[in-house]
Amino acid sequence: MQEFKYRNITVSGRIATGTSTLAKSLARTLGWKRINVGDLQREFDRKRGKSEHFSGSDTRTDEWEKDIEAMTQQKLTNKSKLIYEAWLSGFVAREIKGVMRILLVCDDALRIDRLVNRDNMSVNEAKKQIESREKGNIKKWQKLYGKYDFWDPKYYQLVLDTYTTGPNETLGIVLDKLGYDGNSK
Repeated sequence: MQEFKYRNITVSGRIATGTSTLAKSLARTLGWKRINVGDLQREFDRKRGKSEHFSGSDTRTDEWEKDIEAMTQQKLTNKSKLIYEAWLSGFVAREIKGVMRILLVCDDALRIDRLVNRDNMSVNEAKKQIESREKGNIKKWQKLYGKYDFWDPKYYQLVLDTYTTGPNETLGIVLDKLGYDGNSK
């Protein structure tokens, strides 16, 4: 069994930066469990009749948000071999040892294009979704956790621009940083 430099990985980034693509590829390559907090949030929203495209943390209770962050900390502290994908997972894990914190960034025009193609929406709808969700989430999180820039590179060991690196190159960079030798499973 291969030893790695980290026992868990977080993948953070704003909408359409490539977090799901990277997290799925890592889970497939490493055989680790992938947890997508966005899926949990969207299910919560759907049960309440909210639009998954325009709802954000501003429509959820403070308790729900705090519970999600507490769950994130608990899992990343007590479990191993997790790929934990969430907007704030790297920030939340910033003081947890053994966690590789990855931040994906990307040019806004490309993020809009990705949303248009992925979710079959207009450019204006994509712009509105990004603005609405990101502003609402940041406002709520700063109220709960303080006036942080949650995607400040200082909270991450690895920051990758998915505008300049494709999915395979991004995966390769992460696997190199992890110390992957091709024999993890």
